[in-house]
Amino acid sequence: MTDRASTVLRRFGPMIYGPTLLFALGEGAVIPLLPVLAAQLGADIATAALVASALVVGQLCGNLPAGWAVARIGERLTMTIAGVVSFAGVAGLLFATHIGVLAASVFLVGFCAAAFGLARHSFMTTRVPQYFRARALSLLGGTFRLGMFVGPFVAAALLAIFGDEHAAIWFFAVCLLATVLLVLLGPDPERLVAEEADAGAPALTEDTGEPVSGSIPLRPARGPGSRRGIFRTMWEYRRLLSRLGLAAASLAAVRSARQLVLPLWGVSIGLDASSIALIVGISGALDFALFYASGQVMDRFGRLWAALPAMVLMGLGFLALAFTHDLPTAAMWFAAFAMVLGVGNGLSSGILLTLGADVAPRQDPAPFLGSWRTLTDAGGAVTPLLVSALTAAFSLALATGFVGVVGLLGAVAFVRWVPRFVPKGKPESTTEP
Repeated sequence: MTDRASTVLRRFGPMIYGPTLLFALGEGAVIPLLPVLAAQLGADIATAALVASALVVGQLCGNLPAGWAVARIGERLTMTIAGVVSFAGVAGLLFATHIGVLAASVFLVGFCAAAFGLARHSFMTTRVPQYFRARALSLLGGTFRLGMFVGPFVAAALLAIFGDEHAAIWFFAVCLLATVLLVLLGPDPERLVAEEADAGAPALTEDTGEPVSGSIPLRPARGPGSRRGIFRTMWEYRRLLSRLGLAAASLAAVRSARQLVLPLWGVSIGLDASSIALIVGISGALDFALFYASGQVMDRFGRLWAALPAMVLMGLGFLALAFTHDLPTAAMWFAAFAMVLGVGNGLSSGILLTLGADVAPRQDPAPFLGSWRTLTDAGGAVTPLLVSALTAAFSLALATGFVGVVGLLGAVAFVRWVPRFVPKGKPESTTEP
């Protein structure tokens, strides 16, 4: 890890990376158990799936209100409030006696996760310079992936020790408490950087080439006229959101499909649970291993050099997988293309966060980021429904091929719109809606 990366970790670790890891650890421990908790309350398979999907729905619904909150009360207070309110969701998970209460609790956790995530995104957008932004945000994405990757293993260990699913929920509660305390009581990175700048240390701020006196402000002042409302921002940036935003949504869609299709494909070709878990786990490990390399590529060569290979690899991987279902070597091809999809997803680590930060208005990014994240979350939320519908109506192979086509169309969209809205070296202040 470079000196620059270690500098970012030191400055933003207590406020951003640490809380992200803690929140993701707790969430990752609970997510695999949501269908189990629903079944214990009498839910059938379809209802249990609906309860689990309430998390994604909550995230989707929480982005716009989170943008409003961050614009008015700031990132740190929004993260604190989101962490505190999440305790109500955790309490519902612990003590729910009705399936409706459980679903509402899952929705609330997802809603707060959206607020927490948008506040982190806005915080990094205004405090990390463009030339290092992709690496910083890839570290953020990688920290979240680490928590979600380790969380299920923590849950498995707690189940082995206590024999009760609620142990993982208590673990989530402890992680939330540590998150809130770290955000609320930890060192303020803005003050830290200002102090280092006054002491003559290099600052992680944009160098405009203009003479300045005193420390460089990390965030432009927000005057009364600088704030835009959520819907006004959506209207002003409608061209960008309907073009580059939809390309980003296609990437989120392909990512979401990967998490659903791979386990379904393994079941469909007759593999046992341990084999499926091993293949999907290795694919996830490849995905995680590439998160910082993705940021290096984006910062050194441009955003398109990460987005395009990722979309092409995943698009072609899904398309090729669709033709292997009935082959005698179907298991071998499944393993091979699962690895391809893992590499493709790893190469795209941080790209949605980075593109959103690149094109967000510098003065007040939160309302725009709320719209941006709503689009990308919608892409991820709709895809499982489409895959399920196509599988029921036709076949899993056709649904998998459809995802591949979406990936290739998304690659074309990135080629068309990334140079238009995020040309390499373009100053942030000139980004047009």
